[in-house]
Amino acid sequence: MPSKPTYIITPQKPLSSGFNKHSTAKDILKGIDLSNKVCIVTGGYSGIGLETTRALAEAGATVVVPARSMDKARSALKDIPRVELAELDLINPVSIDTFAQHFLDTERQIDILINNAGIMVPPLTRDSRGYESQFATNHLGHFQLTARLWPALIQAGEARVISVSSSGIVLGGVEFDDPNYEHHSYDKWKAYGQSKSANALFAVSLDRLGFSHGIRAFSVHPGAIYTDLSRFLSKEELGGLDFGSDLKTEAQGAATSVWCATNSLLNGMGGVYCLDADIAQAVFTPEEMPGVLPWAIDPEAAERLWKLSEQMTNVKFGE
Repeated sequence: MPSKPTYIITPQKPLSSGFNKHSTAKDILKGIDLSNKVCIVTGGYSGIGLETTRALAEAGATVVVPARSMDKARSALKDIPRVELAELDLINPVSIDTFAQHFLDTERQIDILINNAGIMVPPLTRDSRGYESQFATNHLGHFQLTARLWPALIQAGEARVISVSSSGIVLGGVEFDDPNYEHHSYDKWKAYGQSKSANALFAVSLDRLGFSHGIRAFSVHPGAIYTDLSRFLSKEELGGLDFGSDLKTEAQGAATSVWCATNSLLNGMGGVYCLDADIAQAVFTPEEMPGVLPWAIDPEAAERLWKLSEQMTNVKFGE
């Protein structure tokens, strides 16, 4: 009886992909035919999510876009082919289960799942469980969604799951002892950094779990882009953000997600954090950025987060 292949950790270092920070999602997909592929892009109706949806659909894929604001989504997506809309609110566990079950009822596989939706630096808000809204939406919602869609990802045989993280990881890792700011003062930026580090750590553990099913996971930093994500920032806060030459268009911001989802250079790889359509360089201090910091890719932290996420959502993969 042949032995099962052994999981090998993918090195966290660039591959010289041939793309760069100026590449767009359409550049990434040039010459790639995604006909007969089914993709799900959360938040795929605004910002970089909209450009991700557009690029995948124009390459031939069927793209399912779960949306919290159905009217806004319908208007944004009306001219894009092969798009299906469905209602989903990532901060609502019942909404997640309902969306996932409706998709599973279609008996289709999922070739690409891009966990793109998110919120950034809102005032302290809690969901119905008492969980801080950024951690609940950006991480726990996608954790539960991916778990519920797991059978359809396995069905594909070779699926990829992309978690959209951020350079916000520089703001700090997961506060395991108090992720919901119950025992210390709420800091909206640190809470954002926690949720984005969680997105990256999720990919580390998910890749190891999915490996035997042909499912590979990646996290991405899309780059600095002005989108509706900044709606909670004041004019003064927006004015203080100086991205200079690092500022990207939304089409450029979508490039790394699409690269991780489709590029053959990544065959047999996974669990890494990517930026500028390549694997990011591992760095050790914020001063060395751009790159990825230790607390966002540490396997022990990833396993600890996985267990915490199971406890907080009462959801386990494969159940």
